[in-house]
Amino acid sequence: MIEFEPAYIKLHESGKLQETANRLNALYESCTLCARNCKVNRNQGEKGICKAGSRVKISSAHPHFGEERPLVGRNGSGTIFLTHCNLLCLYCQNWDISHGGEGDEISDQELASVMLRLQNIGCHNINFVSPTHYLPNIIQATVFAVENGLRVPIVYNTGTYDQLEIVKMLDGIVDIYLPDSKYIDGTIAKKYSPGAGDYPEVAKAALKEMHRQVGLLQTDENNIALWGLMIRHLVLPNGLAGTEEFVKFVADELNPGTYVNIMAQYRPAYKAHQFPELSRGLTHTEYNQALVLARKHGLYNLG
Repeated sequence: MIEFEPAYIKLHESGKLQETANRLNALYESCTLCARNCKVNRNQGEKGICKAGSRVKISSAHPHFGEERPLVGRNGSGTIFLTHCNLLCLYCQNWDISHGGEGDEISDQELASVMLRLQNIGCHNINFVSPTHYLPNIIQATVFAVENGLRVPIVYNTGTYDQLEIVKMLDGIVDIYLPDSKYIDGTIAKKYSPGAGDYPEVAKAALKEMHRQVGLLQTDENNIALWGLMIRHLVLPNGLAGTEEFVKFVADELNPGTYVNIMAQYRPAYKAHQFPELSRGLTHTEYNQALVLARKHGLYNLG
C-alpha cells in the first residue's frame, strides 16, 4: 500500500505555498503566466489574448467521469472547468467556454470552498481544466483550502502552452500533471492555434519539467492516481498532430513507461469546417495507426 500525502501540505506548513501564491499574483501586473507573454496589467482590467481578468471565472465544477480511468475511480474526478484559454484552438469542442468565456466570476475563497465541496462528496482529486491563466487564484485558493482540510491530489489539466519558469514554480504543489500534446509542427500549431507557432518547443520543455517533478504515474491499491505525469494526445485527421514524432519524443526524452492517452475523440467543432483537412472526424484506420506507432516506439502504458 502506497503512503500518500499531497506535497502541497508541507509547502503550506513551511509558508512556501503562500509565497508562491504571492509571486504568481504579482505577475497579474504584467502578465507572463503563459507563453503568450501579453504583459497586460490584469489588475487594472487590461485583457490579453486569453481575455481573462484577475478574478477566477468557472463554467462548472462537479464529479466528472469522462476523464482517464485512474482519475475517475468510483467517485469521479473533481473537475473545475475554468473559462477562457491561452491557446484558443480553432477546432475547440468547448469553444463557448474557452473562446466565449461563459461562466461565473468567484473569489479565491469561494474557489477554495468549491475544492472542499468536491473533496467532501468523495472525488478522488481536484482537477483544474485550463488553469494556466488563473494560476494566482488557484494557488491562493489552495492555501485557503489546505487550511480547511484539503488532502486530495491536485491535477493540472493544461493545453501545455506553459512557460517553463511558471511550471517550475508549481514543483511540490501539483501532484498530477495532465497535459495535452497537441502539435509537433510549429507551422501547424500557428495555423490552428493562431500565434502559437512556438508551441512544440514550449510544450516539450514543459513536459520535461513536469516529468522531472512527478515522474511516472503512481496509483493506489484501487488503481486511483496519486501522483505522476499523464499525457493526452488527441489524434487529428490527416496526421496533423504529428503522432509518430510525439510518441518518439516521449519514449526517448521522457520514459517509455509514461502514461499516454492516445485520444480518438476529435470531431469538427467551432471553426474546423473552415479547414477541409479538419472538417471530418477521425477514421478507425487513423486511430489504430496511432496506437501502432506508440507501441512501435516502445510506449507500454497507454490509457
